[in-house]
Amino acid sequence: MLSVTEAAIKLNLTPQQVRNLCRAEKLKAEKIGSTWIIEEKSVEKVISSTHCGVAEDQAIYGFNERDSSKPVALSFFSGAMGMDIGLEEAGFQTIFASEIDKACRKTILRNKPNISLVGDIREYTAKQVRFISGLNPDDEIDLVVGGPPCQAFSTAGKRKAFEDERGNVFLTFVEMIIDLNPKFAVIENVRGLLSAPLKHRPHNERGKEYPPLTTDELPGGALNHIIWKLEEAGYSVSFNLYNSANFGTPQKRERVVIICSRDTEKLPYLEPTHSEQGEYGLRRWKTFAQATKGLDPELHEHLNFPEKRLKFYRLLGEGQNWRNLPDHLQKEAMGASYFSGGGKTGFLRRLSWNKPSPTLVTHPAMPATDLCHPVENRPLSIQEYKKIQEFPDDWELQGSLLDRYKQVGNAVPTGLGYAVGKLLMKCLNDEKIVPLDDFKYSRYKSTDEVSWRENFEIG
Repeated sequence: MLSVTEAAIKLNLTPQQVRNLCRAEKLKAEKIGSTWIIEEKSVEKVISSTHCGVAEDQAIYGFNERDSSKPVALSFFSGAMGMDIGLEEAGFQTIFASEIDKACRKTILRNKPNISLVGDIREYTAKQVRFISGLNPDDEIDLVVGGPPCQAFSTAGKRKAFEDERGNVFLTFVEMIIDLNPKFAVIENVRGLLSAPLKHRPHNERGKEYPPLTTDELPGGALNHIIWKLEEAGYSVSFNLYNSANFGTPQKRERVVIICSRDTEKLPYLEPTHSEQGEYGLRRWKTFAQATKGLDPELHEHLNFPEKRLKFYRLLGEGQNWRNLPDHLQKEAMGASYFSGGGKTGFLRRLSWNKPSPTLVTHPAMPATDLCHPVENRPLSIQEYKKIQEFPDDWELQGSLLDRYKQVGNAVPTGLGYAVGKLLMKCLNDEKIVPLDDFKYSRYKSTDEVSWRENFEIG
């Protein structure tokens, strides 16, 4: 028999987490007075079945009491939990998270100390995820949600999709969804997912002298494969590319959201609450000024621009960029990038007070993606980042300043998470969902699953 302290050392958990395991009857233990005595074989069984105490990113058992009135959500690739915050505001309860980044893990535990948390999902089976979450094998899971690493699909990368290790994690996540068999699954990713191939054929192996591209090699082959896997498992699938500004986020951030339903026909698209100019009787897009109003100017934590860039920022006004510099200074300001293609609108970019922010990035002072304050000669602060991504004021980010920028820059805006949660809650409660016909969800065309499938089949 082991004491709580001895079991905690073996399991690499805190004593309180061990007590939670005992109360949840996940460890075979007996309470004598106010002290738990635990069977050593029971501890060994937990270690062997969950990798607890072995992996560097060991599982942490929360087993917090669940509210039976709220649907249960399991979160993967959780990051700083932007999506999850929105889902919980809509009425879900997140009992499980998965994240490998150390700073993100600290943020998760700082704000949700009772949550169950694991690292790399490739180290766990669906059965183990259920166990760690405190779920029985036959317990219903309402929602599985996650945003797998997007670099494999980004239009800025090499676009190797599932041939990239990060792309393979995406497939692992799809298999996890199928094995957990939730009522709903939500997958969030970048726009590049819409056009990434499943298999990448080198460009020097294309042309008239080579065979035509296969279905898997066509643009969109990766997403086509994902949809096929989910539909084969019995899920209906709908998706669209959503601009977060249409859901009250003070930021023009576009993300693909795939919504899968096990027991119903495919769900309608998310219900917008805002539009750019107030179309459809909705509120106008939220602005940077509205988002950051009331922030204490003495409490801003931020990086700094190098002097060679400040020289040019001092000449730029609100909402301007390098193109607003005098002609004779533009080449000097841009250097070799002046001669490259593309719009280059991210260079020497000041935000506008009366517009939403551009998409936040993981570092606000990189030359090609500068995010400068409208009037001050500095990058956006971490406090402004939090406001733009709609994190609660009391949500404490952990790690260095760069860690915190990265966490918020990678996050799903909580407003978009709320829109997802609100749609699913309406479906769970059999409430009417009224779609807006012909609403422009993003600036791109053919991004919903109907028009996307048509174009893919033509291709």
